[in-house]
Amino acid sequence: MLDLTNWDSAEHLQTKEDMALYFEVCLEEAGDDVAFIAKALGNIARAYGMTQLANETGMGRESLYKALSADGNPSFATILKVVRALGLKFHVGVLTAEKPAQPRSSAPARRPAGR
Repeated sequence: MLDLTNWDSAEHLQTKEDMALYFEVCLEEAGDDVAFIAKALGNIARAYGMTQLANETGMGRESLYKALSADGNPSFATILKVVRALGLKFHVGVLTAEKPAQPRSSAPARRPAGR
């Protein structure tokens, strides 16, 4: 029989760089799964120190634990506040796909008046 142990990501997030790389990978893997992203931020928050994070965000520890759990549903404002307090930032890039998305065509261009 295999002897398995529980994996706790927070135990392995030692530096800001670890936290940033972990969050980046989680964002890539999550797709549109907000609970996955919230849980990933919760893991980073536990590694950082939930009490310290609560002090820096002005939010309660229990509120942070709840919002940053797999069952949490944090507001985008909460996510931004937590990410900033953790010393991280979001990076936006263009998705790569086999067939690149095309911008929606807008209404036809109008000719200037008098021409």
